[in-house]
Amino acid sequence: MIQESTEREQIFLNWSSGKDAAYSLYLLQQNLAYEVVHLLTTVNEDLDRVTMHGLRSELLEKQLQQIGLPYSLIKLPRDVQMEDYERLMQGQLIQLKGKGLQCAAFGDIFLEDLRKYREQKLESMGFRSLFPLWKKASKDLYTGMFSSGFKAIVVCVNNNVLDDSFCGRIYDQQFIEDLPEGVDPLGENGEFHTFCFDGPIFKSPVIFKKGELVHKSYPNPSKDAEEIRFCFCDLIPA
Repeated sequence: MIQESTEREQIFLNWSSGKDAAYSLYLLQQNLAYEVVHLLTTVNEDLDRVTMHGLRSELLEKQLQQIGLPYSLIKLPRDVQMEDYERLMQGQLIQLKGKGLQCAAFGDIFLEDLRKYREQKLESMGFRSLFPLWKKASKDLYTGMFSSGFKAIVVCVNNNVLDDSFCGRIYDQQFIEDLPEGVDPLGENGEFHTFCFDGPIFKSPVIFKKGELVHKSYPNPSKDAEEIRFCFCDLIPA
C-alpha cells in the first residue's frame, strides 16, 4: 500500500496584529494542508507604528516574539504612494519566494475588491492566495475567537461611525452589543481595529498599559466627502 504524504505546504501570513490575523493563524495551524512559517507586517517607518492600527512597533515585536514564528517588517514612509508600496512589497515577496514560499494567507472576510487586488498582484508574481476567514458568518467568527480564548483590545476607531468611548475597550460580547446599527461586528469596513494580546497562539500574554487617546484626520478619497476622523488608543509596552 502506498502511504499518502502528510507534508504540509509552507506558507506565510500577512500579519496586522489584530484579531482577524490572529484567528486566521490559529485556524491555519489546525489545518493539516498548511504550515505557517512566516509572518509579514507593514509599519510606518516615520512614526514607527503599524500601518492602519497605529500600534507601536515595539509592542508589535513583543507580540511576534510571543508567537515565536519568523517575521519580516516592511517599512513604509509616512506618505507612501501606491507605486512605492507595491515596489517595497514586491521586494519582500521576492525574498519569500526565494525561501520556497508560494502561497500568502490573509484575514480578509468579505471585501471583494480587496481580495481581487491581492489575488491579481500575487498571481503576477507566481503566488497563490489563501483566505481562511472568507465569507464565514460574523457571529461564527467572533464567537469562535471568544471560545478559543483570544483577547483583543480596540486600538483605533473611525470617528465618522464610532465615538471615542469605543476606543480602548476590550473586544468582547458587550462591545459587539453596544455597536450602533449598521456597524460590522468584526469592523471589516474599517470601523475599528484591534490588537490581539492573548490566546492559544501565544506563549504568554503580551503585557501593556493604555496611554492617551490621539485624534487624527485624513482626506477622504471619495470626492466632496467629509474627511475621515480616527481616534487611536496609544498602547505602551509594560
